[in-house]
This record gives sequence, structure tokens and C-alpha cells, in this order.
Amino acid sequence: MRKHYDVIIVGGGVIGSSIAYFLRRHTPYTVLVLERNKIGSEASSAAAGMLGAQAEIHEAGPMYKMARQSRELFPDLSHELKEISGVDMEWVDKGLLKTAKDGAEAERLKELAAFHRVNGQPAEWMDADELRKKEPNISTKLAGGLFLPRDGQVNAPKLTQAYAQAAVKLGADFMEYTEAAGFEFAEMGTGVQTSAGTFYGEKLVLASGVWTGRLAAQTGLHMPVFPVKGECLSLNFMEPVITASIISEDCYLVPKQGGRLVIGATMHTGTYDRKVTAEGIQQLLEGAIKVVPGIRNGEWEKAWSGFRPQTPDGLPYMGKHPRYPNIYFAAGHFRNGILLSPITGQWMTELICGRKEEQSLCEFAPERFVLEQMKG
Repeated sequence: MRKHYDVIIVGGGVIGSSIAYFLRRHTPYTVLVLERNKIGSEASSAAAGMLGAQAEIHEAGPMYKMARQSRELFPDLSHELKEISGVDMEWVDKGLLKTAKDGAEAERLKELAAFHRVNGQPAEWMDADELRKKEPNISTKLAGGLFLPRDGQVNAPKLTQAYAQAAVKLGADFMEYTEAAGFEFAEMGTGVQTSAGTFYGEKLVLASGVWTGRLAAQTGLHMPVFPVKGECLSLNFMEPVITASIISEDCYLVPKQGGRLVIGATMHTGTYDRKVTAEGIQQLLEGAIKVVPGIRNGEWEKAWSGFRPQTPDGLPYMGKHPRYPNIYFAAGHFRNGILLSPITGQWMTELICGRKEEQSLCEFAPERFVLEQMKG
């Protein structure tokens, strides 16, 4: 293993692996990815894999634009990654349903449909009968639903695996169970101190999810990232109970290959407690049964938890360190890391090799909260 690289990426989740893939795909840079655990073992493996560019984002702005652009990359990316890595991310293009339990929710969803259509995105309101025609197993008690045909889904762990394995095939190095303990600034580049020794990079990308804020603090930058824990579970069925992903007020349901169904996710802010609680699982199951009653017949598979990396304003960090121009950040994608992974990998690659102006990412600036504090 060499000791000096053009780019070192700290964090081997879906964001770090995507950046490694795009760097090796589009530049001659030597790349090392350092991961404190196993590749993709944190939020990236816990995610349900929804590509909810419209389902998750309900107002115009940089996030809405970014999410839609990123979603459009998945069809080609799915073929590209499978060809290079041999891993199928299981991209599914069957749309997403947001259900309404009563008239008030129905009105809110109709307004949301109008917002998306004004912004050039397809969105179709379905009444209760239309909803049942589309998903025969859905509850008769629902008031209707909003169908978003362009919001798909992938297998999140396999997407991360595909990025990482494709990056390796293209020449990137990955080191698992190698935690970044500190940094040193030397003439030969920025050093990342680890248990396996110090590795030097001309450029350094910090993409460590909820731990990125702590790493930023070691470089003198206040960049708050906090965990929002989510508990999930999965059930198995002889035949799929639904075809489209469904989001209700209480939970989401995402059908996977082989009759598997992922149900999530609770929201617990500010905790690093990994426990999966009986209360959390009960809430999810009760919410899911209200939407699709037949779920009560599913066979239990497993339950798990993960930490979504949240920022105070809900926007991720992407850009350069204000004091060290060779240090970059890509973190804080909250519930949309899977969806935003290709556009993040693409934009960060363009920024690192000078093909993208830093000003174009000003809404995502890593120092934006420092600037706010100074104004205050």
C-alpha cells in the first residue's frame, strides 16, 4: 500500500464510495478510501433506498433541483456500475405513492401535486378507488394518494457495494477498519493519521457521515452534523404485497426483490444509541398495517438501526475548507444520501479537478454556519 495519493477520501459509505468511483472514472488521480468500519456499514446499509426527489422535497430551492438532477442519473448509472463491478443495484422504476388517511391529508397532497406540476414534474392524484386499482392490497380506509411516477428505488447496500467495487476495478485503494485519528499539514500534502500509519494526500475529502463534524473540528472548522437515528425492519412474503414504494404519515414501505419488504423508519434526534426498541418496531408495524393490512401475515426477517447525518438547515455540506483549499467536504445528506450520491460524486469530482466553480455550490458551503456566527 502506497503512502502518498492524489486524493484521500475519509469515509467509505455511499458518498465516499461514489466520489472514489467518479474520480477514477473521469480523472487519472490516485485515490485512497479510508473507512473506520466495513465499507457501507453505517447509514448506507441501513437505508431503504428510496429515490424520493419529489416525495421527500416539497419546496423549490437548491435541494429540489439537485435531487431531481441526481435521480435522472440512475438509469444509466445502474447499467454502468453493473458492467464495471458486476453488482446489480436493483434499480426499480415503478414510482412512489404518498397516501392520505383523511380529507385534510388529501388536500395537502393535492397541493403538493400542483407544486410538482408547476415545476415540470409529473404528479397524479388518485382517489381511493384508483389507488386500489393500482395497489389491490392497500387499505380501503385511505382517502387516496399521490402517485409520483419518476421516484424509484434501489438496493442501498448493493449501490454502495457497486460504487466501491467499480472504483477498485478502476484502480482505487480501499482500507477498511482504518479510522482517521488526526491530521498533519506537511509539504508533501495533508497527512491522515491512522492505526495503519500516516497517509498523505495532495487533496483530502472528508465524507464520514455523522462523524464528519468531529473531523472538521480537528481542522478548526465549525461544521455541525448530528445523528438522527432510524429503526427499520423487513418482512418476507411468498408474493409481493405491493409494487410501488409507499409513504404514509407513519412509515414507508419499500418492496424489494424476492417478496421482501422494508418498513421504516423511526426518527430519534441526537442519539448514538444503536438499540432497536420494541416500541419503535411496534409503531412501524402498526403504521404499516393501517396502509396495507396484509402486512400482518408477513414472515419476520430482521430489524436494524442507522444514523442519518443531519445539518441545522437540512442542506448537505459540499465544498472546500475556507482555510485549507486542498481539504473538501461532502456530508450531511440526511435522508437523501442514496438519492444524492451520484450527483455528489459527480460534482465533487468536478470541483476537485477544477472543472466546477466553488461559487456554484455556495448554498452547500461548509463554512456557512461560521459566517452566520460572525454576522450574529
